[in-house]
Parts: sequence; structure tokens; C-alpha cells
Amino acid sequence: MELFNAFAVALHAVWADSGFTGFTGGNAIMMIVGLVLLYLAFAKGFEPLLLSPIAFGCILANLPKTGFLEEHGVMQLISYGIQYEIFPPLIFLGVGAMTDFGPMLANPSTLLLGAAAQFGVFVALGGAMALGFNVQEAAAIGIIGGADGPTAIYLSVKLAPHLLGAIAVAAYSYMSLVPLIQPPIMKLLTTKKERAVVMDQLRPVSKFEKLAFPVVATAVISLLLPPIAALMGMLMLGNLFRESGVTDRLSDTAQNALINIVTIFLATGTGLTMSAENFRNYKTILIICLGLLAFAGGTAAGVLLGKVFYIVSGGKVNPLIGSAGVSAVPMAARVTQVVGQKANPANFLLMHAMGPNVAGVIGTAVAAGTMLAMLK
Repeated sequence: MELFNAFAVALHAVWADSGFTGFTGGNAIMMIVGLVLLYLAFAKGFEPLLLSPIAFGCILANLPKTGFLEEHGVMQLISYGIQYEIFPPLIFLGVGAMTDFGPMLANPSTLLLGAAAQFGVFVALGGAMALGFNVQEAAAIGIIGGADGPTAIYLSVKLAPHLLGAIAVAAYSYMSLVPLIQPPIMKLLTTKKERAVVMDQLRPVSKFEKLAFPVVATAVISLLLPPIAALMGMLMLGNLFRESGVTDRLSDTAQNALINIVTIFLATGTGLTMSAENFRNYKTILIICLGLLAFAGGTAAGVLLGKVFYIVSGGKVNPLIGSAGVSAVPMAARVTQVVGQKANPANFLLMHAMGPNVAGVIGTAVAAGTMLAMLK
């Protein structure tokens, strides 16, 4: 009998210490959300490299009594990497190593298209404030319109860390939905004649230009907006690795092994913020809706400025390239190519669209830096 009682006490102790005793309906709902995100990542191919670790992080975050964020270990280390702004700059190092600024340097006016696409950021910011978010929260929500996940995470951590999970999921979800969201807006705002415009071949860009640009851009933008010096510096350092011709090993590491490792940590850590108490509220729905507004507004603004370029150039600029001003690289540029070829099979807009596309990366970082300078 004593043995049975001892066994019962031990069993009760195990049960009391288990996560089942702290498991709530909210945890169950968020785990279902994580499973849905896994389905979208694996079955539908929606940004699987990003969405799958976010989804699994969401599931882990809703397992009670794990002590992930209270006890020293890899999960706490991952959370520190986000909290102390380590991972986003490292992601930018890899992005820089994969980015060719040549098309933008060949046609510097595309910088304006990248800037125009940031209009959606400020539309969503105003909408968020109108819905009751404070100005810091509204700024973090608005940056979703730039379609740049690391920048959205970077700004959210600084201005509204409690909204990080919802903002990151919205940003990466809309990035993956670029081929569905952008074409209807592009077709609505342009005529078939405009979409069929074949643009002249871009001029060659010298190696000196490609090496000078990262240095000059880092110095000028960082002096103007010090809060984004880490992002801009790592982006341009990665690009220097790519363009120098003598740092192939560093470039290869930055754009392959390093960015893959950091992506796993960054996305998993983002998912860990998606606990039931942080995520399951009406604000999450508002953030998802505002993110769509920001993304659509940025696409529309880019296309409309592209139409101005079309008129000023006498019909030599295809306005579709303005839609690539959002910084979903290179997906937005590919969508421009697809829509342009449907209007004219002889149309090849990819390289022309890459100009505003990479300009959008810089534009989103500048928009984030501006908001940090004003609000921090």
C-alpha cells in the first residue's frame, strides 16, 4: 500500500510539473495557427524558408512551462539575438552579398521609384493611428508596406516589441503573396499599351561605380540617419564582398551558410514571440489588414510614379517597373516581368525592374531610420 501511495504521489508530481496543467484554449488556438502556417509553407510554398521556422517557433511558444525565455539555453540565446538587434543586420549582410546594384546605378532615377513605394508605409501608419495604435506601434506596423522582413523586425523590436510576432508574420506573408497581390493593382492602374512598352537596354556599369556606391551610400545614409547605420553598413559590406572580386569566400559564406543559419534563428525567435497572450487579440487582425493596406499602397504609388516617368520620357519607360519598388527582392521584379510579358511577349523587364527593387531595400531602411530618428 505504501508503495502504491508513493507511486501515486510521484505520478501526481509529474502531472503537476507537466505542461498539460498550464495548457489553455489560447495555447491550442495558437498551435493551430502554427500548423496552418506550416501548411502554407510546405504545401503552398509561401516563403517556406521563413514561414516554417516562424510556424514551429509559434508552436514551441505555446507549450507551457518550457522555461525557454527564463532559463539559460539556446532558446534564450535566440531571443537575445532578436532583442539586441543582432540577427537583422546579419541578414542584411547576406542580402547585400546577393544584391546587384548595377541596374539601379545604370538608371539612378529608379531610386525615386523605390522611394515612391514607401508611400504605403505612411498610409498604414496614419491608418493605424486612426484605429487607436500609438505612434510607435503605428510606425512599426506601417513598415510592413516595405515588404522587408528584417527591417520590419528591427523596427518592431525598437518601437513595439509586443507586436513583433504579428508584424513579422504579416510582413513575410505578404512578401510570399506578391504574385497574387500585385498584378491586379498593376493592371488596374495601367493600360495594355503602357504595359507593353519595351525599354532600351541598360548601360554597362563600371566596377569602380559598383565599388564606390556601397562606401558612399553607407557614409551618407548613416550620417543622415545614425539609427540604421548597422543595417546599411552590413548591407553594403556584403555588397562589397560580392563586387570586389577578391573576397569570393566571404561573399559565398554571407549569401549561403551565414544567411541560412541566421534565418533559422531569426524566424524561430520571431515565432517564439507568438504566445497566446501576445498574439490572440483583435490588434492582430488589425495589423494583418493594415499590412495589406500598406503593401497595396506601396505598389500603387510605385506604379503611379512609373506612369509619370512614362509620360515624361515620351513613352519610353514601362510604368510596371514602379511596382518593384517594394523591397521583396527579387520576387517583385519577377512579377513585373511576368505581367509585362503577358501584354507583350517580346518584353523583358526583369533587369529594369531590379533597379527600383534594390532601391526599395534602401528606401525601406531609410523610412525605418526616419521613424526611429523621429520617435525613439
